Amino acid sequence: MKKLLFVFMLFLSLLLHGQDVNKLVIDERTEKPMLIGFCSYEAFTDTNFGWWYQSGYNDYEINESAIDDLNPNPDEITITVVLGTWCSDSRREFPHFARLMDLIGFPRENIKIIAVNRAKVTEGDDVAELDIQFVPTFIVYRSGKEIGRIVETPTLSIEEDLVEILTKKNNNEE
Repeated sequence: MKKLLFVFMLFLSLLLHGQDVNKLVIDERTEKPMLIGFCSYEAFTDTNFGWWYQSGYNDYEINESAIDDLNPNPDEITITVVLGTWCSDSRREFPHFARLMDLIGFPRENIKIIAVNRAKVTEGDDVAELDIQFVPTFIVYRSGKEIGRIVETPTLSIEEDLVEILTKKNNNEE
């Protein structure tokens, strides 16, 4: 009986945890669905978001020469993306970022995606310590320490800005 109760509790906890990812709420301004909280890539294939995600992903032309210099070590590097599915900059830049990460083979499990509302907060997932002023914000960490971020719009391109962040830190260590 204890074993059955344990399995039931495990199943229930997994079910409840699963509801915390890809949460949809209604945007009060547009009355359309938006994501809030932690998200997986699968959330962006939903019909609510797939129309902008897929076209942005497929149509992005990556600067091939820049990615030759982009070789982040997944044992050291993690990236947190804070975005708003209601935000035109997020709708433009996040699919570009996702395509780049897929192209270089960067593991998706090293990327944390957090969707915020128009006030740049989430329900239950505190992003206050991340000091998010604009979305999207791509925060790059090396061994758990922030080494740079891309805020709202890249200076050159997602790939060139990431190369700058990663090589600047490497040069500072020498």
